[in-house]
Amino acid sequence: MQQQKITISQTIIWVSSIFLGVLSSVPQLASHTFNWKEAVVNSAITAAFSVIMWYVNIYLLNRDTGKRRQQISYSRLLNILAFGMVVMFFLAWIQQLILSHINFGPTMLMVEVRGILINLVCYMFLTLLQNNYSGQQIQLELEKVKSDNLGAQFELLKQQINPHFLFNSFNTLKSMAETNDSETVDFIMKLSDFYRYTLESRKLDLITVQEEMKIVESYIFLQKARFGDGLIFSNEIDAEVLKTLIPPFTLQLLVENCIKHNIVSRSKPLQIKIYNSETEILIENPIQKKMITEDSLGVGLDNIKLRYKHLLEKEITINSDEKTFQIKLPFIYEYHHH
Repeated sequence: MQQQKITISQTIIWVSSIFLGVLSSVPQLASHTFNWKEAVVNSAITAAFSVIMWYVNIYLLNRDTGKRRQQISYSRLLNILAFGMVVMFFLAWIQQLILSHINFGPTMLMVEVRGILINLVCYMFLTLLQNNYSGQQIQLELEKVKSDNLGAQFELLKQQINPHFLFNSFNTLKSMAETNDSETVDFIMKLSDFYRYTLESRKLDLITVQEEMKIVESYIFLQKARFGDGLIFSNEIDAEVLKTLIPPFTLQLLVENCIKHNIVSRSKPLQIKIYNSETEILIENPIQKKMITEDSLGVGLDNIKLRYKHLLEKEITINSDEKTFQIKLPFIYEYHHH
């Protein structure tokens, strides 16, 4: 997250500097030996120093906007104070040139102390302002993550209760019952298992790949009852990879997208393959685009991208050419909620 740059109104900078300049001459106003020329020069020197230090502090703070900082940087404070002392010494020298009758030693000491105090006020005010900006930005980022996560969960829920899937499943079940298909009971059991997995996993951020594959296998069974030999599925995930973690329904949504966007028929079977490399789980299928595509907003794939990005700070890889569509999901060995 990039830290927000500090911006201060020009009016605030100049009005506050003039105010400090006038304030610095108040002791002279109370003096019996008041000299208006000394008061004007003193006020001008103080106001000029205040303006310079405002801009220097703003520049140095904004120069480090890429760094996340929620506390005072003492090294930067010392550098600003040292620079301020040099600037105030130069301004005091100018004051001595204008008012040659005053004693430079005591005057220099007085203006240096005044400069340090003004410098500290500018630095502390801007640091507190920057920390306030940073806190607000972090809060906004957290709210965005919560909002995105809720949106992902909502889209996931819509995918899980897809009315087209229910309609097709019940149509398939009706046909199997009418023909006294021997797998009717198995179909009902797999449909029940699929929705049981949905209820058990919907509140979880991560499940094992082994549990995810149970969801996929139930889903594939239901789809093979509909498409028969038109759907070919192979699972080549290693046993060790089954122990890694994955957001629930990730592979199921990807398998569903394969079926949704490609021709599935006995004359042109769709082959879906899930396997793993050394660092990733891969799911791929040949591209067999339908002539008439189903309505889709891409929420399934966007849902997966969102969950990997905001929940786990990991990216998925999508490769597509004219022949093959492939998605790579990085391994998750343990749960880190960011």
